[in-house]
Amino acid sequence: MKKFKNLFFYIVIIGTFSFLMKWIIEHGKYLELGKKIIPPTSKNSQWGEFIASMKHNIEHPLAILLAQIITILIVAKIFGWIFKKIGQPSVIGEIIAGIVLGPSLIGAYFPEYSAALFPKESLPNLQFLSQIGLILFMFVVGMELDLKVLKNKANDAVIISHASIVFPFTLGLGFAYTIYNSFAPKGVQFLSFGLFIGIAMSITAFPVLARIVQERNLHKTKIGTVVITCAAADDITAWCILAAVIAYVKAGSFISALYIIALAALYVIVMIKLVKPFLKQIGDIHASKENLSKPVVAIFFLTLILSAYATEIIGIHALFGAFLAGVIMPDNMKFRNLFIEKVEDISLVLLLPLFFVFTGLRTQIGLLDSLYLWQTCGLIILVAVVGKFVGSALAAKFVGQSWKDSLMIGALMNTRGLMELVVLNIGYDLGVLTPEVFAMMVIMALVTTFMTGPALDLINYIFKKQKDESIIRISKLSKFNILLSFGNSDKSRNLLRLSNSFVKKMDKNATITAMHLSLSDQLNQYNLEEYQTETFAPIIEESKELNQKITTFFKASVDIENDIVDVANKGSFDLLIVGYGNSIYDGTFLGKLFGFTTKIINPDRIIDKVTGKEKLFESNPFDERIRFIIAKTEIPVGILVERDLSKINKVFIPIEDENDDFIFEYSEMLIENSDAEIVVWQNEESNSGFQLIKENIISINEKYPNKIHATKNKSIDKNFLNDFDLILISIETWKKINESDDNWLEDCPSLLIIKY
Repeated sequence: MKKFKNLFFYIVIIGTFSFLMKWIIEHGKYLELGKKIIPPTSKNSQWGEFIASMKHNIEHPLAILLAQIITILIVAKIFGWIFKKIGQPSVIGEIIAGIVLGPSLIGAYFPEYSAALFPKESLPNLQFLSQIGLILFMFVVGMELDLKVLKNKANDAVIISHASIVFPFTLGLGFAYTIYNSFAPKGVQFLSFGLFIGIAMSITAFPVLARIVQERNLHKTKIGTVVITCAAADDITAWCILAAVIAYVKAGSFISALYIIALAALYVIVMIKLVKPFLKQIGDIHASKENLSKPVVAIFFLTLILSAYATEIIGIHALFGAFLAGVIMPDNMKFRNLFIEKVEDISLVLLLPLFFVFTGLRTQIGLLDSLYLWQTCGLIILVAVVGKFVGSALAAKFVGQSWKDSLMIGALMNTRGLMELVVLNIGYDLGVLTPEVFAMMVIMALVTTFMTGPALDLINYIFKKQKDESIIRISKLSKFNILLSFGNSDKSRNLLRLSNSFVKKMDKNATITAMHLSLSDQLNQYNLEEYQTETFAPIIEESKELNQKITTFFKASVDIENDIVDVANKGSFDLLIVGYGNSIYDGTFLGKLFGFTTKIINPDRIIDKVTGKEKLFESNPFDERIRFIIAKTEIPVGILVERDLSKINKVFIPIEDENDDFIFEYSEMLIENSDAEIVVWQNEESNSGFQLIKENIISINEKYPNKIHATKNKSIDKNFLNDFDLILISIETWKKINESDDNWLEDCPSLLIIKY
């Protein structure tokens, strides 16, 4: 009765109001009298109006901006992914993406396309949007600075940091003296030009440096702590100097600049003495995600915007205000982590690539059209490297670092990256840098950032470092060593439970190392320790329940698969165990490219899902990650496909290949250490004799009576498999079963596939 009543009401409402609308439209035509409205007279004119309308829509400023954002994000991510694969920071790829889209390449060879996508009148919109991204990014950089660490390491850090600024600044000023007449814009004083060249030579990219330190697993070492502290001190000092330089350039004289600097000093005092305590009180109350309500978030964002606005009005640039707003945020680690997560994604993923491309659109490498200009560019790179690298290294050696550590500090402090581009764009906007000098400086930023990784590798090679310290730390000589690699911390328990079943009674003759690698661009320096603790908490808890000692190993990585293989091959391990979770989202190129492997959908698996043909095992179901690990790892690899693995009492071993005799080594370990019962199934239709396999069963039975036997079942079905906790299978047998018509593995329990 209720359904009929609702249907009747729906029909009456729709019908009544449809009739009223029709009546209004018909009578509305009489209002057109005297308006001289000329309706279209032909289909051609109607089509022409449609085309004109579409053209107008495409050329609308908002449509152009959206098209620019789409293009920039795709191209920047592709180049960022390529450079990550070759071991370079993704920021280099994103900067080069900007240069490719700019006049240096696309603009030079496809000018019509460039003019359509990036018309000159649209660039101010792109610039302002990119500036918003920079403001958010500098806010995050300020929050990621741990001032407590800075206080604890202040003495050495200040000496190294200030030396790494003064030395290149002086060289830059001297270099500006030699090129002033040739390259300074008309009307620009030497002091303004020289100060900007000096500060451009002195800057260090703290965010990129922090990522490199994480990726190379140096963050827990002495040198990692020192260099992070130096970079933090360098950042604060360099931004203060930059603020003074901007004040002077805008004011035009030293006396006028003093007024701006005095206002800036007053602003800093107000922020530290008044605003910071106020924010701390709010942060202490709202430190959890549940308490961080929208009005509270609005207070902190308002502080950011007001701070940026104040410094822009004073005359020292909005970015300095954003940076200081981040620095004075509450010291509570949980609070900062929550806020960084809110801001970082939108700034790094969406808005910051716009800045890179906008910089690329300004970079005209084609202007360097003579040998003299390229020689000057080479000298800029040389001065930058010598100033920053040598200045930092000598200062580090003076305060007591070894030559190796001093050189590594020099190489890391020479990293410039994004921060250099910020300085260069400010100088370009102020008219201090010409397009030629701007292009040379961008090339210098790319070269000095690119060379950091190879320089560290060369230093390690020169000092004959045989193995990565992390690998040496986790490598131990014993009879059986297992390396388990997990991504999802919740699934790590089952991997440990499986590993423990192989070595439970071996005591000191076996070790288990639990390894977790995380993409460096998904981590920040501020919450790294907390992230590690949370990630390893479940597996450490499980190890206590199992009474199994484990070694934990964490690394920030740019290429997880390569690092897993590297650790497995260089360590003294006998077995690598990795987890495999099947999903319609796994294994897609776009997922790997954009880093959203849980959000980008694999079309093939969607089709299987919709048609009901979704299978856990296809002829090659493993994603690129697992296939790469299988192909490159030199030790045996076990891939665990987990389905509620709570115990390992009864194990099923199917055999389709006569070379599967190695599988009995693992079955014997399960019997000895976990008292497991083993059931072996052999395909009778195979032509192979399997004599060696029969001998293995007899041999194990002599040691462990009634613990292993062959099943007499000619075929396998779901009911039979329900009796087992685990299937132990070689990768060759697994392939053959999946290629056969009778693929009973679809209904299997947890599965351990071993590549020997």
